[in-house]
Amino acid sequence: MAIQVGDKAPDFELKDNHGATVKLSDYRGRKNVVVLFYPFAFTGVCTGELCEVRDHLPQFSDRDTQVLAVSNDSIHTLRVFAEQEGLEYPLLSDFWPHGNVSRAYGVFDEDKGCAVRGTFIIDKEGVVRWTVLNGLPDARDLNEYVKALDSL
Repeated sequence: MAIQVGDKAPDFELKDNHGATVKLSDYRGRKNVVVLFYPFAFTGVCTGELCEVRDHLPQFSDRDTQVLAVSNDSIHTLRVFAEQEGLEYPLLSDFWPHGNVSRAYGVFDEDKGCAVRGTFIIDKEGVVRWTVLNGLPDARDLNEYVKALDSL
């Protein structure tokens, strides 16, 4: 079951596309965080979604918000994907132990071996304030979560 609005967001520590460690708790008290789980790098819908975030990154930074995109790909795959698409926000690898963070958030599809499209807006206190889950083929609407950030 996915994490619900009002729940404390499970902390995590993952490597980004450059091999640096990123901890959700490092943002506590400093920034809101949008955690975007997506199935796989280099796939059509995922590339479109992450490039849309790239193209609208000021809408997040202007709202004192850090975007963290999480997939079950390796950091090496994510590095090439970020370079190819010009993605300058952290792409986090939930590769090993495979899908542990995705499972903690309730968005891991055991049959497919990847995360579904789950979005979690986490406030500066570490509480989930908004969430949406989409199936693998269904792109998210960036405007919905930007609007949700405005309500914080």
